[in-house]
Amino acid sequence: MADTATYVVLMGMQGAGKGTQAPILAEKLGIPHVTTGGMFRAMRSLETPLAKEIQTLMAAGNLISDDITIQVVRDRLTKDDAKNGVILDGFPRTLPQAEALDALLKELGGKVSVVPFFKLEKAVAVDRIASRWQCSKDDTHVYNLKTNPPKVAGHCDIDNAPLVQRPDDTPEAAEKRISLYLGQTMPLLDYYRDRGVLCEIDANQPIDVVTGKLLECVG
Repeated sequence: MADTATYVVLMGMQGAGKGTQAPILAEKLGIPHVTTGGMFRAMRSLETPLAKEIQTLMAAGNLISDDITIQVVRDRLTKDDAKNGVILDGFPRTLPQAEALDALLKELGGKVSVVPFFKLEKAVAVDRIASRWQCSKDDTHVYNLKTNPPKVAGHCDIDNAPLVQRPDDTPEAAEKRISLYLGQTMPLLDYYRDRGVLCEIDANQPIDVVTGKLLECVG
């Protein structure tokens, strides 16, 4: 893999706008937006030994270890569409994962290029998450009742399917997720700051302003 590949690690608590900004950035850079959830969902329909191991763990309700997670990331980063880099969203979450990612990228002849960090107050993040609803037919069609509401209340603009709220998007669940994020992931800020790749963005601004700041970060 070329050393000119661009590897972007998006950071920010849930509700900070990573899911809104990542597709815009992916289109601008011409590299895929890779989410942890997306990688694991893809494993559900594969027949590889790694996929079968993950299917067994998920069926039993067990957590996926860092070792297996980094194997999934390795598998994804060696796909043809990732030869020029990727935008990682949801990984790494912990310091050991960040160190493993550095080792993997070094193997592939690359390194983390930039880490945009979307800063947002916890209360604002909880409010944003609780306002988030998604299409019951296609979960990539996501709406926010305050900032990006559907044209017809309760229905997806694209296929008119009813909108639903994920169980982990309720205010109580959001509070727990953000607290977990703050405990686990915030130490990564110092890790990336020390390496000179952290770029902080005030996420409590209009979407287009945040996009502009993000593009400045990435250069």
